[in-house]
Amino acid sequence: MIVRSIRRLAEKAKEEAAAPAEPRRSASDKRHRESEKDLQARRYVSGVSLLAFFVAILAGIAATIAAQSPFPVVGGTLLAVFLLFSLKVANQWERAVVLRFGKFRGLKGPGLFFLIPVVEEITQLVDQRVRVTDVSAESALTKDTVPVNVDAIVFWTVWDAQKSVLEVADYLDAVALSAQTALRETIGRHMLAEMITEREQLGKQLQTILDEKTNPWGITVQSVEIRDVRIPADLEDAMSRQAQAERERQARIILGTAETEISARFVEAGDAYKDHPLALHLRAMNMLYEAIKEKGSMVIVPSSAVETMGLGGLSGMTALAQKKMTGE
Repeated sequence: MIVRSIRRLAEKAKEEAAAPAEPRRSASDKRHRESEKDLQARRYVSGVSLLAFFVAILAGIAATIAAQSPFPVVGGTLLAVFLLFSLKVANQWERAVVLRFGKFRGLKGPGLFFLIPVVEEITQLVDQRVRVTDVSAESALTKDTVPVNVDAIVFWTVWDAQKSVLEVADYLDAVALSAQTALRETIGRHMLAEMITEREQLGKQLQTILDEKTNPWGITVQSVEIRDVRIPADLEDAMSRQAQAERERQARIILGTAETEISARFVEAGDAYKDHPLALHLRAMNMLYEAIKEKGSMVIVPSSAVETMGLGGLSGMTALAQKKMTGE
């Protein structure tokens, strides 16, 4: 029994693996599907047709009671059924694709319109407002073979309801899958640095590619925005260390450049003081004054520096004067 159970589980796993995987649907695609179900439910019965149905039934009943005859209620019932399936309403942003005996008859709406039951039918109500579809490309390789996860938002609208219904079986799936394929193709044509720094340009390229695909379907892609570009954590750490090393290198280059400029300035100053010893002496006196001008400060100057500046005699005279003043 255990062996049979294992065999059944193995066969079931093989069948599931062999079965075609259902395409992953995004959150926006699920919302579109739900709204599409509500939209298509109004192809058959609307609020106005229900109101007309009950009014006709009540009128037939009232006429039957007044005339004491069953014919008015029968006529009212037939009229109610006719109005229930003939009265249709399309909102301002909707267009109804009408077929007569399976052949395209025309577009109806917006507003109230009539159909011939059985003969004519609404094959689809098309929402012509701007829609938003979010697409993602997981583990797609860039031109420099870096795996990235990219999320994008596609803004599109149906400008020709006839083409969107007659030219493609399911335009919702067509737009979503085309956007995902175009996103992967665009990722493969660009380097990782370009995708991170040039998102706007990448979105324009995607918009152009998608618009060329969807325009024959009566659909226009208005814009594409790259929402996020995610890279693996290990690669992110490596890029962070690389950026840190690059900044440190630039800091060292700037520091070296500053040292070179300072040394060049010192060379120029040395050349200026070389032929003017008096100027060097005055500069030394000024530096010493700036160092000891604060009250209570003490500066230790090497004897060689004092002799170079010619301050030995001056220091001795100052010390002697201070000694005499103290003795007195």
